[in-house]
Amino acid sequence: MDKVNELKERGNQALNAEKFDEAVAAYTEAIALDGQNHVLYSNRSAAFAKAGKFQEALEDAEKTVQLNPTWPKGYSRKGAAAAGLHDYMKAFEAYNEGLKYDPTNAILLQGRQDITASALNYMQTHGDLPMDIDPQQQPRSRRAPSPPPAKPAEPPKPAEPRVEDMSEEERKKHFAKKEKELGNAAYKKKEFETALKHYNAAIEHDPTDITFYNNIAAVHFERKEFEECIRQCEKGIEVGRESRADFKLIAKSFARIGNTYRKLENFKQAKVYYEKAMSEHRTPEIKTSLSEVEAKIKEQERTAYINPEKAEEEKEQGNHFFKKGDYSSAVKHYTEAIKRNPDDPKLYSNRAACYTKLAAFDLGLKDCDTCIKLDEKFIKGYIRKGKILQGMQQQSKAQAAYQKALELDPNNAEAVEGYRQCSMNFQRNPQEVLKNAMSDPEIQQILKDPAMRMILEQMQNDPNAVKEHLQNPAIADKIMKLLESGIIQIH
Repeated sequence: MDKVNELKERGNQALNAEKFDEAVAAYTEAIALDGQNHVLYSNRSAAFAKAGKFQEALEDAEKTVQLNPTWPKGYSRKGAAAAGLHDYMKAFEAYNEGLKYDPTNAILLQGRQDITASALNYMQTHGDLPMDIDPQQQPRSRRAPSPPPAKPAEPPKPAEPRVEDMSEEERKKHFAKKEKELGNAAYKKKEFETALKHYNAAIEHDPTDITFYNNIAAVHFERKEFEECIRQCEKGIEVGRESRADFKLIAKSFARIGNTYRKLENFKQAKVYYEKAMSEHRTPEIKTSLSEVEAKIKEQERTAYINPEKAEEEKEQGNHFFKKGDYSSAVKHYTEAIKRNPDDPKLYSNRAACYTKLAAFDLGLKDCDTCIKLDEKFIKGYIRKGKILQGMQQQSKAQAAYQKALELDPNNAEAVEGYRQCSMNFQRNPQEVLKNAMSDPEIQQILKDPAMRMILEQMQNDPNAVKEHLQNPAIADKIMKLLESGIIQIH
């Protein structure tokens, strides 16, 4: 809806400035986004009528009335359009219909009075009326119909003011507008050289209009002449400030500079100019562009910080403090090493060892999972994970981690010893293992599932049933979690 309101406002400004084609274009774009908005059709009807396109104005007015039959303004639009087509009866009926909903509406009353005067004038000129209208604004019964006057193939456009009747200032703006329109037509055809010629001619006639500089900048942007694009935008901003241009036009210039720097991958400068554009006029498009370049800047800074040599130095410092038993200092150096080389699994493993010593098991477990994700064959990661899970009294999960390490190296002494300890702990104190497992919310959720309880009962009665259930990935995942926790065992 923000976009629709922005287009509507743009159309209103163009209409007030008597730029009827621009107004129609803006309203048409808004209607494409919100086709049930009766106000947009009403406004476009007004723009068509101002441009002398009364048939189009009538069609939009009738659409307005269709969408909102009780809105008096729709009937005034319909009356004005019908009057422009010399269809006085339709105009008279439209004004009368509108007055049913608002009997004191000044516009409708004036419109009915004007249409009566127009009809009488027509009668004086042509000798008869195409319909009967009482001079006192009341309709009466038809007399024998007379042949209606032939309608022109196209409604006549209002005559443009003669150039010779214009003031010097008006003449300049008139010729500037004409050049701009020719430039826009060439731009749409990608005839950029021709477009530049007309836009520059427009500036010669009226050097105070920021729009012409914005248009020239757009041409240079399309031609990838980025330095000139920025220069024209800056010149346009300067001119716009002096002539007190609409803040939206100044925001547009700033945004285009931002787009240009973004194209050049100078994201920090792009950010500066998007922020300037936002300070003039906030739009969703500029806000999105600003967020995107901020993300690019963050990624650039992260990438620029990567330095494997520095990471190695920090790792050595971490090792030094670890040997001294200063685990907090070791964590700081390993963390810096990770920032310098975030894809090295050994660094996460080393920091996990520190967290284990500090009894920060959750953080250590997270680092173990990260290093395993970076290198699925990194045995040390599984062993570290096993030790941490042992410290958390999760013997079955620890045993599963050691099992992963043994799959990679069956002779690894640490993995063999860890697996043995987990087995012994479970045998010595199975109740404690089960108690710890039952405190796990994930295990609790699995055991509360009626379907899983039925499957577990079936597995107890028929050990071979487990093979069938393991074919289902979702069920297999839950069974493996129960195995790892020690809740169930399969022999």
